[in-house]
Amino acid sequence: MLSISHDGWQVAALGLGGNIGDPPAAMARALYQLDSREDCHVLAVSRLYATPPWGKTDQADFFNACALVETSLEPEALLDACLSIERDMKRERLERWGPRTIDIDVLTFGSREQKTEKLELPHPRMTERSFVLIPLADIAPGLNVKGKSIAAWLAKADVAGIKVVQDSGDWWRAP
Repeated sequence: MLSISHDGWQVAALGLGGNIGDPPAAMARALYQLDSREDCHVLAVSRLYATPPWGKTDQADFFNACALVETSLEPEALLDACLSIERDMKRERLERWGPRTIDIDVLTFGSREQKTEKLELPHPRMTERSFVLIPLADIAPGLNVKGKSIAAWLAKADVAGIKVVQDSGDWWRAP
């Protein structure tokens, strides 16, 4: 369902989040920038969620969403494009799991499995994170990761404290 699209294009799942400044605006800008590229097209975007912090819990709640992007890029090149967008938005990596203006993770890339110094696919902790599973289930509940569907992973997840902020997947589009 979510692997090869056409002519070498692949569908990748991205996770987006942030908790400094105006994260929904930053995520919308990031999605717009990806969609404006000739080598990427945003296919679907989840609802927008407010989520408690994970890993480092003494910080503000996050906003999170997921997107499916069709791309002709290789996985590392897609990651580079995402990191470039983060840098343009002044993302600073000061502490692991700490506060951030924007974070864009490549979660899956077709059915590719890889582990390099730069990128591991599927994302190694995505099945442990409700703030990834809930929005990803909005747009790809049948996506198979580590032998189970996203819906199956979500059925076992702790979803406490996660709230829908925007009930439409069009929240990122300019009015």
